[in-house]
Amino acid sequence: MRNDLGPLFSPFACGPLVLANRFVMSPMTRQFSPGGVPGENVAAYYARRAAAGVGLIITEGVGVDHPAAIGHGSMGEHDIPVLHGHGALSGWRRVVDGVHAVGGKIMPQLWHMGGIRQEGTPPHPQAPSLDPYNVTDEDIVAVIAAFARSAANAKAVGFDGVALHGAHGYLIDSFLWAATNTCNDAWGGDILRRTRFATEVVQAVRTAVGPGFPIVFRLSQWKLQDYEARLAETPEQLAVITDSLSEAGVDIFDVSTRVFSTPAFAGSEMGLAGWVRRLSGKAVITVGGIGFDRELAASFAQPTLAIDNLDEVVRRFTAGEFDLVALGRALLMDAEWVNKAREGKPFAPFDLSAYARLD
Repeated sequence: MRNDLGPLFSPFACGPLVLANRFVMSPMTRQFSPGGVPGENVAAYYARRAAAGVGLIITEGVGVDHPAAIGHGSMGEHDIPVLHGHGALSGWRRVVDGVHAVGGKIMPQLWHMGGIRQEGTPPHPQAPSLDPYNVTDEDIVAVIAAFARSAANAKAVGFDGVALHGAHGYLIDSFLWAATNTCNDAWGGDILRRTRFATEVVQAVRTAVGPGFPIVFRLSQWKLQDYEARLAETPEQLAVITDSLSEAGVDIFDVSTRVFSTPAFAGSEMGLAGWVRRLSGKAVITVGGIGFDRELAASFAQPTLAIDNLDEVVRRFTAGEFDLVALGRALLMDAEWVNKAREGKPFAPFDLSAYARLD
């Protein structure tokens, strides 16, 4: 093993969750589950990566048990899996068993698209899409209950924890973000009230899964609607969000950035993950740009090279900025990426066609 990567191959523990190393597969929409049911191909896809050294897999976004949770979005999503109904639960049990059989750990990312979902799209075209400005208290109660039911299903199926998608402008994040939550009521108006919906989702999930079952929460500054968006302008604003979510029951924050090493606030080189870790005292996952010379959006339009930028990852890891390191495109295009990093072997080249396959 490369000696300089030793810290990233140390074990990690969070309650009952024990990982062999610090590498995480980041959630990526895959669209290979017709009718919401993951099949043998999905099970094999995740098992390959677990067998190749990934410590923890966080699945693609999985629709919660609410009619407006998923549909076609700005990126044309379809065939998104769900975590309710006999067929889907049986499919996910097969996925979990396959990952566990090769020594891996796995969590589903529970997802509600909110207003990014296009009106009139399946699987429930009659359901109106939800945003903070058009949601009712009845809708809010129903969505919170849907997250709780889906989390309970995740535990029953055998997952090792549950991850909540609270980033990128989707429903939970649309309440957190001032640009989409312009309400002046119990659910919006200042940063604490904008955090209420997210905290109540986390509280309901914690009640559904009980103590000790790990809850991961993904947050981001950037949004699909605006790559330059700011969820928090200062560390003090960020602390309001992280404190509320920590108290509600979050164990690990999944901090999504376009480039993991980008300074989050003026006057410090520390990235957003480092600030979340400092402010919350919780374990943190960093993600964004690891393994490539361009960030995600640019890689769709410009030539992109697979690179080894793990020296900077290790430097920031040992400085205490984060606890876990998530890989998205790198693991999508090269299932053996973690093993190759350990052995110092070259990575597979960037390949956009991988998005259309389930290799």
